[in-house]
Amino acid sequence: MTTRRNVLKGIAVSSLMAATPFSVARAAPNRVISDRSIAAAAAYARSKDTAPRRSPGCTFQFAAMRNGKTVLEHGDHEWARWDQARVNVSASLAGLMAAALVADGQLSLDAPLADILPEWRGDRAYAGITTRHLLTMTAGFAPGPSPRIPTYAKALKLRPVYAPGERYAHGPAPMQIFGAVVARVTGVRGVCIQDWVQARLLDPIDLPPRKYGQWFMDNDANLDLSRGRMFTVSELARIGTMVLDASRGRGPVKLDPAALAACFEGTQANPGYGMTWWLLRPGLVDPPPPLDRLKVDAAHIAQMADVRMAASETGQRLYLLPDHGLVIAHEGNFQRSPGFGPHEVLPPPPEKAFSERVFLEILLGG
Repeated sequence: MTTRRNVLKGIAVSSLMAATPFSVARAAPNRVISDRSIAAAAAYARSKDTAPRRSPGCTFQFAAMRNGKTVLEHGDHEWARWDQARVNVSASLAGLMAAALVADGQLSLDAPLADILPEWRGDRAYAGITTRHLLTMTAGFAPGPSPRIPTYAKALKLRPVYAPGERYAHGPAPMQIFGAVVARVTGVRGVCIQDWVQARLLDPIDLPPRKYGQWFMDNDANLDLSRGRMFTVSELARIGTMVLDASRGRGPVKLDPAALAACFEGTQANPGYGMTWWLLRPGLVDPPPPLDRLKVDAAHIAQMADVRMAASETGQRLYLLPDHGLVIAHEGNFQRSPGFGPHEVLPPPPEKAFSERVFLEILLGG
């Protein structure tokens, strides 16, 4: 990828952030988002930072890319808040994995999964469940969060409690079932699935495997798709750029166009959630805490821009604004509790609460 790096670091970015007001203005449709507005949005996000740093070199992470070129990048240290980068942001890769499998002729989004999963064959409880249902969280399984992520084998034994497509129910089980589907159609198992993801999606955009922070695994040593793996924000921004490029038929990663578009199509059960991606649109159904504040903001944000988002329960965000060719990633301000369980997070104090609405109004206002 050829990029013009305009990287603001250390004192320079701190000065720009400090000097840039947080003023909120309404953006005209398709208005160009200025570099100054991006810096102001970064300053707002940074002002909500609460977590202690693990080493002197760790600073708040923020990255923005426009049409494949870096606009602003700050604090991208490999160890900077590494635990923030591991939950549902990278889980949104599952939708891209599905689009890759469709492009490779190995998967159909709307074929019954009982054709792939012999455990479900002949059982009416699973009849009609498809990959699209799994990844839009409408397959009918009970919602999470769960104190323990089920293994693939245990997830496949869970019984649906709703009819497919009837209700949005967010939880780890559909992601783990999708992991089992990937294993069956690719013929790779366990840790080897991460090698497939690496070769198919990450190597082409020059994101090498990490020495630290590889994919999380379940108790059977299978890829834990509900928690994903660690990425720095600049890496997330490059993944977002890959998605925008692929949606325009460009770039090194070949994804099926219809399957990729399905990642950003809501359902009747939840217009604000596609295949593992949040859509800030009217009708967004309450996601699990702490993301449940999004419903209040979604309709207002939709009036300003088409915003697609990958989000972690610890507050990390990856925003895609396709009309502007813009990708923004930043870390969050929720902290892990001492127990450090998969769903044990501590919200910030009220004065440090991050607002998508304020952030995007600052971004789109100038």
